[in-house]
Amino acid sequence: MAAYTLEARLALAVRIAEEAGDMIRRAREQQDFSQHLKAGVELVTDVDVAVDTLISQRLEEHFPDEEKLSEELSPERVLHSPVEQLWVVDPIDGTVNFAQGLRHVAVSIGWMEEGVGKVGVVHAPFLGDTFSAAQGLGAFCNQKAIKPSDAQTLEDTLVATGFPYDKSARKQLMPRLEAVLAHCQDVRRNGAAALDLCDVACGRLDAYYETVSPWDFVAGWVIAREAGARVGHLTAVPEGVPADLYPEQLLVTTPKVYDAMASLLKRID
Repeated sequence: MAAYTLEARLALAVRIAEEAGDMIRRAREQQDFSQHLKAGVELVTDVDVAVDTLISQRLEEHFPDEEKLSEELSPERVLHSPVEQLWVVDPIDGTVNFAQGLRHVAVSIGWMEEGVGKVGVVHAPFLGDTFSAAQGLGAFCNQKAIKPSDAQTLEDTLVATGFPYDKSARKQLMPRLEAVLAHCQDVRRNGAAALDLCDVACGRLDAYYETVSPWDFVAGWVIAREAGARVGHLTAVPEGVPADLYPEQLLVTTPKVYDAMASLLKRID
């Protein structure tokens, strides 16, 4: 197999993500997709599975020996037995938004080497945005360089978060939400974690916190970090689990408010 540079991997990931985005747009236009609940709480459409299959096939064509972790097709075993090279894919981040006709929908493709996120692409087909980044090469939206905002205080900070599908798990999140509403500018809940991360990366949002799944955040995490945002966790990362793959209690902010946000959220645990 030919060796791929980071630039080549990034270019291929962009191309695959945009092809997947075309499939998503056509599916919404035709309105002929079915949907069901996974584990009784999480919405899945047959478009999620079809897009995941497309992305998997395209990655297999170019990287047949590399592992893949995706929401619909692959297990989470790589969390506990990290592999040398790993693609992390969310075919439709924001499935509920997709099914409801909302615009915050994204294809998320990240690549990790030895547990470190090195390539990230987040393509939003209904917003016309393609975010991309590779380690050491900067971060971009539609090929224009991006950077986080210059927010300096909590009062200036526009915060994004999200909530689990399991309603019984939401109650424990309310104290943190109340604290954020009391101390920060305001809260946004857009329903697509990958795009929240990218919005912090380009300065549309100032902070984001949430617990998600690996495929929700890996690509956006790379993009935010390469743009200059601070990325971290509000809890300790378990030994042996790569920080760039650990999805619990994420915190991503513009640099000057990270410590204050972390302090605020950790007080409410």
